[in-house]
Amino acid sequence: MSVNVNRSVSDQFYRYKMPRLIAKVEGKGNGIKTVIVNMVDVAKALNRPPTYPTKFFGCELGAQTQFDTKNDRYIVNGSHEANKLQDMLDGFIRKFVLCAECENPETDLHVNPKKQTIGTSCKACGYRGMLDTRHKLCTFILKNPPESSDSGSASVKKEKEKKNRKKDKENGSGSGEAGNDGGIDAPQAVDGDDDDEDWAEETTEEAQRRRMEEISDHAKNLTLSEDLEKSLEERVNLFYSFVKQKKESGTIDGADKEILAEAERLDVKAMGPLILSELLFNENIRDQVKKYKRHFLRFCHNNKKAQKYLLGGFECVVKLHQVQLLPRVAIILKDLYDADLVEEDVIFAWAEKVSKKYVSKELAKEIHAKAAPFVKWLKEAEEESEGSEEEEEDDENVEVVYSSSARELKVETVKPDTPEKEEDDIDIDAI
Repeated sequence: MSVNVNRSVSDQFYRYKMPRLIAKVEGKGNGIKTVIVNMVDVAKALNRPPTYPTKFFGCELGAQTQFDTKNDRYIVNGSHEANKLQDMLDGFIRKFVLCAECENPETDLHVNPKKQTIGTSCKACGYRGMLDTRHKLCTFILKNPPESSDSGSASVKKEKEKKNRKKDKENGSGSGEAGNDGGIDAPQAVDGDDDDEDWAEETTEEAQRRRMEEISDHAKNLTLSEDLEKSLEERVNLFYSFVKQKKESGTIDGADKEILAEAERLDVKAMGPLILSELLFNENIRDQVKKYKRHFLRFCHNNKKAQKYLLGGFECVVKLHQVQLLPRVAIILKDLYDADLVEEDVIFAWAEKVSKKYVSKELAKEIHAKAAPFVKWLKEAEEESEGSEEEEEDDENVEVVYSSSARELKVETVKPDTPEKEEDDIDIDAI
């Protein structure tokens, strides 16, 4: 089962996932130890060597650690539950994985043993900074820096070159022996045709289509990595162009899943409602809320950040069509609320603070003033629903007593009647 790398994010569509930690206790007495079974997979998801989180556990628990890299066994002395280690792993992720600026885990460590410094760089937002080296794990990291991608690729190239040289030597000696002995010749074609045909690529339509699919898949992967390296503004513009193209081609009505997938690919899901509002809403916003409800629900369901962006987009639409929409702010907000696109607490938080993030301060004040009756109604409805629940509980033990001699009605609390005994039941056979 996978969990979010940043477990403080509750979004189920969060793109950074890691396997849940699996711990196995082995041994007895003084030799008891905890083996972290899937530490290699967890570390791969965090883009860190598996020795780092294991050593971190040892530092936090005051226990010795053992690494068997050949057999992928990473051990912490003592008996420790998986849930406890999973919580500790959150601390490691906060300190040594997440970006200090955008809280994305797309970071690399840059270790300088000479200067005794550990730097970090984020591929998502471009942030560069230095880690606090006071933690005990930093001493281990300085002594055991992660392998850089450059050195890793260089070593791979050297290994490939060595292998190629060996193959060349073997091929050279093999051909010479074949010429002398005549017993190691390559198998000849059965029909005696030209051997070049065996090495030619398939030219059928099916083969060409298969090769094009492979190329397109590779191109998609390259495009994905390139797009994620772009700035937030560039990614938002890419998403805007994608939605605009769907709208202009007339395919947007059934493209809600594609639009969500593109937003997740570009990592701009929370901002999706803001772009959709700009492209899909105009002075006929009330009808359009019903028409594109499914599109917005893909982004706004259980996502309060996306709901805030939706309210920002709503303000932008009001700005573009002030004459038609400003007097109808309250009823439009109710439409958004009834469509389950915005939750109560998000509306209350929005109403408390007038922001000039999307529109001018003066227009924002007007919009909030027009929305005030709806917000008041929403608060009163919430209070009434809470009050009615309490009254229902009290009403169960209250009875109104009418007396001909009394001038006023009296309300008395009546104890619930005890059930009558079975003796009072009518015996059908006795009739």
